[in-house]
Amino acid sequence: MINGVWLFLLAGGIVWGLIMGNGAIVTQSALSGAETAVSLSIKLIGVMCLWLGMMKIAEKAGILRMFARVVRPLTRWLFPSVPSDHPAMGAVVMTITANMLGMGNAATPFGMKAMEELQSLNRGDKERATPAMCTFLALCAAGFNLVPATIIALRSAAGSAVPGATIGTTILVSLMATVCVIVIDRICRRVFASEDR
Repeated sequence: MINGVWLFLLAGGIVWGLIMGNGAIVTQSALSGAETAVSLSIKLIGVMCLWLGMMKIAEKAGILRMFARVVRPLTRWLFPSVPSDHPAMGAVVMTITANMLGMGNAATPFGMKAMEELQSLNRGDKERATPAMCTFLALCAAGFNLVPATIIALRSAAGSAVPGATIGTTILVSLMATVCVIVIDRICRRVFASEDR
């Protein structure tokens, strides 16, 4: 679906540019945009390699597991239907922790494993998500982040003098989004639980 939307936007822009007699501008913009994308990607590779290497060292040093222990009481409250000793809880904790530390590459396999384990706890309709699965998806989408590695890398690659200047605002915004997600999740759980009765 999203590929169709992008194709429509791209083709629509090109056709409109040609109709308006701006074919040369469309061609020049496409070429300069491609050149900028390649240049930015090459700069970004170096910064991301450095950051991912540091995160891998932190993971091997046990910092990820330490954060997981800190987050565990909160996840018990957020996911009351998931037994604390179930593998799903471990995968959920690891995903949330990896997201908090800006380790998106590590969070993806943890998140897939968490959904798989949460599905194993689904006693009802297997085609319908459980409340725990909805909560988990919403938390991942809100993406509370203590270390916005991608933003820092993009700002550095674009030549920012202070790439980490947005750390405070990123933490604040992602915290607000996460709190909103939790409040809305609790409201939806009550509303839909009362409808199911």
